[in-house]
Amino acid sequence: MVNGGVRTCVGARGNACPLRAGVSGRSTGARCDECARLDRAHSVAADTVADDPRPYHVYLAWFGPGIVKVGITGVERGSARLLEQGAVCFGWLGRGPLMAARRAEEVLRAALKVPDRIPYADKRAVRAELPGVGERAGELEALHGRALALDGWPESLEPVPFRPVDHAGVFGLDGLPAVDGVVSELVAGGAVGGELLAVAGPDLNLATGRGVVVLDTRLMTGWELTAPVDGGARDVLTVPVRELRRGGGVQGGLF
Repeated sequence: MVNGGVRTCVGARGNACPLRAGVSGRSTGARCDECARLDRAHSVAADTVADDPRPYHVYLAWFGPGIVKVGITGVERGSARLLEQGAVCFGWLGRGPLMAARRAEEVLRAALKVPDRIPYADKRAVRAELPGVGERAGELEALHGRALALDGWPESLEPVPFRPVDHAGVFGLDGLPAVDGVVSELVAGGAVGGELLAVAGPDLNLATGRGVVVLDTRLMTGWELTAPVDGGARDVLTVPVRELRRGGGVQGGLF
């Protein structure tokens, strides 16, 4: 993959950016300030919509030992949101109106200290050392039970029995080697190539001539991407990469 030219704003809510504004190569949103504001103006995630009549699921998502979050997603979306986030394992917790689902999120955050966001750096750091399927499901099941036993559970939210769904096979995480670095940004004329090892959420794990590298595909939006004219080297890597120390720490510089 080779990217050229200038990275431009992808617009908002299906509409092109009227200014074709340039955006930073490090941005995962690929939107200028104005389009980012418009995109969130009617966003459930940003709490700007309170009267959405559609039913919502509350879920618990597991990304690694002790790394669990609570979230909500429209029932009509099924498990798409969990795949997008790179959840290794998840289970539905409840189903009901939007504001009841939001209330359940707040109850879990306050009573059980379960966050509603997990940094991608934390998710990436543990994917190569995951425990077995049973242990993953067991941790979620214990939290599921504690959540449903809490006081303050919204009456209009229907509890859902625990049925774990595991994505490790879908993502290709079995036998995944540890990550050596993460692409920090794409640049004009830069190239990324390698053997695809796994895909988890927006992350591509690539085996390159300089180790295993993660490319967050959200960095690709807004660029004009092309394949090398002559096929090129499969393990080429000419973009900035943050090198990771074993254990997940960041070591500055490029490969």
